[in-house]
Amino acid sequence: MTQTTVHTNDPRSVDSSIPDYAAAKARTLRFSCGAPRSPRLLGDGSRMLFLRSDGAEDTATSLWMGEADGTETLLADPRALLADADAEDVPAAERARRERAREGGSGIVSYAVDAAGRVVVFTINDQLFVSTIADDVAEAETTALDVHAADGTGEPLHPILNPRVSPDGTRIAYSTGAAVIVVDAATGEAGVAYAVPQDERADVRAGIAEFAAAEEMDRYDGFWWGPDSRTLLIERFDSSPEPLWTISDPAHPDRRGFDHRYPRALTHNAIVELYAVHLGDDRLNAERTALVDWDNDTYEYLAVVRWDTGHMPLLRVLDRLQQHEQILHIDVPKEQDWKRYAPVEDGVVPLMPVTVLETHANDRWIDVIGGAPAYTPSGALICSVNDMEHDTNRLTVDGRPFTPVGWQVREVLDADDETVMCVVQRTPEQAPDVPKQWASTADDHDARSFDVVAFDYDGDVYPVTDEPGVWSATRAGDGLVVTGRDMADPRLQMTHYYRGEAVAVANNAATPGLDINVRFVRLGERRLHAAIVAPTGVKYADVQSLPVLMHPYGGPGFQQVTLSQSAYWDAQWWAEQGYLVVIADGRGTTGRGPAWDREVYKAMKQVTLEDQVDAVHALDDAVRHINDAAAYGRHASGARAHVLPRPELDRVAMIGWSYGGFLSALAVLDAPETFAAACAGAPPTDWTLYDTCYTERFLGLDEADYVRNSIIDDAPALRRPLMLIHGFADDNVTIAHSLRLSQTLMAAGRDHTFLPLTGITHMTNDPTVARNLLLLQRDFLERALRR
Repeated sequence: MTQTTVHTNDPRSVDSSIPDYAAAKARTLRFSCGAPRSPRLLGDGSRMLFLRSDGAEDTATSLWMGEADGTETLLADPRALLADADAEDVPAAERARRERAREGGSGIVSYAVDAAGRVVVFTINDQLFVSTIADDVAEAETTALDVHAADGTGEPLHPILNPRVSPDGTRIAYSTGAAVIVVDAATGEAGVAYAVPQDERADVRAGIAEFAAAEEMDRYDGFWWGPDSRTLLIERFDSSPEPLWTISDPAHPDRRGFDHRYPRALTHNAIVELYAVHLGDDRLNAERTALVDWDNDTYEYLAVVRWDTGHMPLLRVLDRLQQHEQILHIDVPKEQDWKRYAPVEDGVVPLMPVTVLETHANDRWIDVIGGAPAYTPSGALICSVNDMEHDTNRLTVDGRPFTPVGWQVREVLDADDETVMCVVQRTPEQAPDVPKQWASTADDHDARSFDVVAFDYDGDVYPVTDEPGVWSATRAGDGLVVTGRDMADPRLQMTHYYRGEAVAVANNAATPGLDINVRFVRLGERRLHAAIVAPTGVKYADVQSLPVLMHPYGGPGFQQVTLSQSAYWDAQWWAEQGYLVVIADGRGTTGRGPAWDREVYKAMKQVTLEDQVDAVHALDDAVRHINDAAAYGRHASGARAHVLPRPELDRVAMIGWSYGGFLSALAVLDAPETFAAACAGAPPTDWTLYDTCYTERFLGLDEADYVRNSIIDDAPALRRPLMLIHGFADDNVTIAHSLRLSQTLMAAGRDHTFLPLTGITHMTNDPTVARNLLLLQRDFLERALRR
């Protein structure tokens, strides 16, 4: 058994439980306000743009510039630019995009910049702004751009969604949802690149990403500029085949519900198309339009669109079950050849061909690795593959695997002609050797650590980050920005490197005030990565045993046991209430190779619960080993050892949100001999009510698999205390999930608690609700475990 112990202070001397933790977490957007984010290097890499709010509870984010000498300059402050910036009122489509991206901030929440790094565009409260950065000094002139030309369709030019500046900095494109508008960056004169006909606008959208792409494939863009600044690729999708759902607020019956199309599993997806649009001589209005001719009947999912300078645009498309994919490039004509595409007449759109570059298949599913596919500057094609033979998520160059076995590629950050920079997770059993920079911390560079490395095309590994943690990076010219967290510092770290010099970007974020007391262990025969979090307060300094609180997410595609201190803030708060908190990552969670991930295929319910049960059964031995090691350490050093209380395995509860909520409800329904109580937040109880892209990836299209993995029919077996929590405004896991389970429990006469949350989405960002919700769960579990 391996273990790592982390203490940020003497755990016996500090009572670090703070009653206001939940409200503070909500007020500070999970302690992210005041932290820098969204870095973008400019030019030779000596300058960078980033976003940051002014203080620990300031949610209004501003645009900043950092320089290699450490100078930081405020380029655009939303409050200075717009009087009502604090009273944010953004369009419904923008609120939906932020919900998909889990964006809780306000002000300038995203921005786009031209290729030269001189023109920056963003919105505040549906108002378009342009910042022009001077070449020789770090300052910008920011103006509100009045989009004053009519679009010819009778519709207003608002909302302004997802503005993107052309590579040459002269034009700005944005979507209204019904049209893609192109604006002269200097004058505000506007034209139309593409518009949905009036009679189709009930269900057809242009220039924004459909739900499946944004929620499940991390694609939030719906149009893309070509390197020539005259051509655009524009997504159009028709959501009419999807079921029409209504999200309502029963607390206000006088208000109409919100109708939206939702791609419910086993029904239909939106029909997604991609258009290539060439602008006329005015660079504002479409002159030629062509429909990109990929087989969107077979390959329903448009996962990736990428268009780099010097290359044809790349597409990554997948079939409905995500078991087959094509990597395509679009055969976009040269400037002089666009004339062969006649203007659209009578609704007939000419076709633009594609070329299939590679195809990939997996008998369960294909993982979409961020940043791939991509071209190197010289034209080599980088793709990601799930190498099942070697149990490694790898990269290929022109079809040849080159990243080494045992190095699980999580994301591609950048590719040049010498190296590809990636986020990776090492599997030590397959890749025992580490770079010399990692020699002293080799044991911690495993699935828990998201390391940034560069691979050359011979498979040699060059570390970019040294300390284990959760890292990402961006590079350009001679500059590099590394962002992330580790176990030593509660705050996010952002460091700008330029020609050998390093500058830390200022971080004004608050910290929770919790001293983290966590041990990392491997549990059971499957050696599950797990974290045991114990109290630090003097109240529990001499207790011999404590009840156990399992705190998993536990579902496919997401890890919780990572080497980031922030991952354990919630668990530490719970530990201070008098629990041993255990987080265990079972099969299906990422970082241990594609075979581990795919253990959940068509058996999510069974497999994920088995792993949590096994973790509980292995807990006593794990604590005993930790305490034996502590006793040896005390004997050798003479210092007082930090020992863990014994786990009370007859008093084990589980708490979780989303998939963790499903797993918590499942625990008391199907394993009551192990779990004595549960709090289930926003649980997907009936997988036919969840979306196609996520659910069908793991369960396929056989209705019997959905019945087997649902917990609705298990409801009559409930004999342990269960609290259900759900927000009425949740459009991701709708409240219908909890209502159906509650209805079945009621029909079976099974006692349970249900907390419906008015106006709350899948994110609980209201400070009062967040605080009281945590306290109500604490009190419920205390009663349930008869403490």
